Amino acid sequence: MDSGLEELMPRLLPVGDCELMEDYDPAVPPRTPQEYLRRVQIEAAQCPDVVIAQIDPKKLRKKQTVSIALSGCQPAPEGYSPSLRWQQQQVAQFSAVRQSLNKHRSHWKSQPLDSNVMMPSTEDEESWKKFCLGERLYSDLAAALNTENQNPGIDYLKVGFPPLLSIVSRMSQATVTSVLEYLVNWFEERDFTPELGRWLYALLASLEKPLLPEAHSLIRQLARRCSQIRTGVEHKEDERVSALNLFICLVGRYFEQRDLADPTDPS
Repeated sequence: MDSGLEELMPRLLPVGDCELMEDYDPAVPPRTPQEYLRRVQIEAAQCPDVVIAQIDPKKLRKKQTVSIALSGCQPAPEGYSPSLRWQQQQVAQFSAVRQSLNKHRSHWKSQPLDSNVMMPSTEDEESWKKFCLGERLYSDLAAALNTENQNPGIDYLKVGFPPLLSIVSRMSQATVTSVLEYLVNWFEERDFTPELGRWLYALLASLEKPLLPEAHSLIRQLARRCSQIRTGVEHKEDERVSALNLFICLVGRYFEQRDLADPTDPS
């Protein structure tokens, strides 16, 4: 081992320089503390200075880089920004939802799922988007609209499964983060919909704090996208405005991304 490294990592126990005896057998267990310490020193001396890890690229996820943009949200059009009181109410309600979910997670996790509920694997991005949003919204198929009235009842394969507690409670943090990533990336190229909104809210309620870097980047991306969509809404009475304001509020106020929050209006 390099002498310079030894100065940075001084020995905690005084062990003399190791000299291999003629009858040294590494397969024989040490018989004394001194032999043990010497064996540790011998093994350390035999380690290479640089070790290159053998990594199988097939086992790595496709998207490993976490990029956290520092740009803020686009300002709300005049009359679109929520009041401070409204934001405080949404944060309080969201906090209560999170507490209730954590408290009753074990109960809901033990509840059986309906026979038609088949939760995809964490890595199956396309299946998760279909599961949450429905085939009709995911595929934008006009044929699905034409056949909607031919089938009685609700076809969850077409309209998407709601984020029931029995479903959300079964999702690990890795799955929550992955599905959030799938939906936020889907949202980057499409408009806001109620199906998307209900799942985004449920996933945010399931995120554990402190946030992992990947989740931190995703919620910021979500808030910026919401602000971008909001600037294009023609009328403030549009039902999308309150939903978009809600997600910007939760990211900025509850998850403490203050630079993304709407300016406080005391009214």
